[in-house]
Amino acid sequence: MNAPVNPKKLIKGATGDWEIIVGLEIHAQVTSQAKLFSGASTAFGGDPNSHVSLVDAAMPGMLPVINEECVRQAIRTGLGLKAEINLRSTFDRKNYFYPDLPQGYQISQYKSPIVGEGEVIVDVPETGETIIVRIERLHLEQDAGKSIHDLHPTMSFVDLNRSGVALMEIVSKPDIRSSDEARAYVTKLRTILRYLGTCDGDMDKGNLRADVNVSVRRPGEPLGTRCEIKNVNSIRFIGQAIEVEARRQIGIIEDGGTIDQETRLFDPGKGETRSMRSKEEAHDYRYFPDPDLLPLEFDQAYVDDLAQYLPELPDAKKARFMADYGLSAYDASVLVAERASADYFEEAAKGRDGKAAANWIINELFGRLNKEGKDISSSPVSAAQIGAIIDLIGENVISGKIAKDLFEIVFTEGGDPRQIVEARGMKQVTDTGAIEKAIDEVIAANPDKVEQAKAKPTLLGWFVGQVMKQTGGKANPQAVNELLKSKLGIE
Repeated sequence: MNAPVNPKKLIKGATGDWEIIVGLEIHAQVTSQAKLFSGASTAFGGDPNSHVSLVDAAMPGMLPVINEECVRQAIRTGLGLKAEINLRSTFDRKNYFYPDLPQGYQISQYKSPIVGEGEVIVDVPETGETIIVRIERLHLEQDAGKSIHDLHPTMSFVDLNRSGVALMEIVSKPDIRSSDEARAYVTKLRTILRYLGTCDGDMDKGNLRADVNVSVRRPGEPLGTRCEIKNVNSIRFIGQAIEVEARRQIGIIEDGGTIDQETRLFDPGKGETRSMRSKEEAHDYRYFPDPDLLPLEFDQAYVDDLAQYLPELPDAKKARFMADYGLSAYDASVLVAERASADYFEEAAKGRDGKAAANWIINELFGRLNKEGKDISSSPVSAAQIGAIIDLIGENVISGKIAKDLFEIVFTEGGDPRQIVEARGMKQVTDTGAIEKAIDEVIAANPDKVEQAKAKPTLLGWFVGQVMKQTGGKANPQAVNELLKSKLGIE
């Protein structure tokens, strides 16, 4: 893309400014009960080689049979990425040898993928920008098994449980210009996949991982030679790998060297990338159409049927939250980042002030959950309980300060907020007589402050604090303010 270069995204080298160019290949495990070409289970955590069919183990004469659910999931993902769905696609054999690839080839899609060009709209929190990352393609392929090298001093083991599991490889165009943008893109893509239910995005289990292509260039110059960093399995590491690799390449070029196109690995412990192998070109894999699989063909009606049952996706939900609930773009973005959070908010905000619900969920609930290392799905406070707290504030039964104390009780002990307020005498004092008595006592005890407050009205806040302390925090703050202004003669 020939957009003007943002100076803030440039890296300063010893000899001037450099621009980072990043493209990402995301490998997302398809959510399905069975593998792409066999009926073996995709469940995580089974004993080694316990989820392996004869097809997965590449026994002679075993023929692959396409799993239609995986095809449906790929189409739904393509629709979620606003991408072109190809009604005809083909499977190819990508030939290379690796001990955990029993067939000696991977069944993938090369020239004719199931999904063509699309796009992802990405908000980048660090810069406040919104960028568009173009998708080049999405294709289906099988995963390889897993080699295990640390169980025996002289032998390696192979676990084929992952062999044949369906992957969607989602390839972006080189539109990303910083590690911040890359992290934001992967985060947004994972959110979309989770909303669709096509991949759970669990990076700890290897269900979402990235190959990161990094190159550098002087601003405005042609693209440089890229290096691919394989199998990065956390969003934080993706950002670190880009920074480290860009610096490495800049250093080499500035010292008069050239970049070799190669595949590298990122070592987060050492904070470095290291060479794995020289980068293969497509012809090195000797791709050819898989003779055991017919072209994959379906009609537009099949696609349209899947499209009508798609859920509301993050961008649409964000726009609706802003329109219907009056939320800021930031608050709406935070709430739609996870489908469970968005659902929780809608339940809490039903029939109430949406901004108040958003504030309580983002500031109080999310803050407390983060502190406890919990997520919204394991929240001890339900949406109904948050709603009840908001109602009690709106009805002037409790003040904002009391509400925070109430929230803490509900979070740690549970219970119905209304019953807790009744049982523990937490109602705020709205009786003006009782509030006036407390104000008179504070004024009588601080005659010097009274004169100061008349000259400097900002001291009113000190008096409010003293009255609140006098009433155990239960006085209605608005009533306290109004009565104090009247008593002190402050406009």
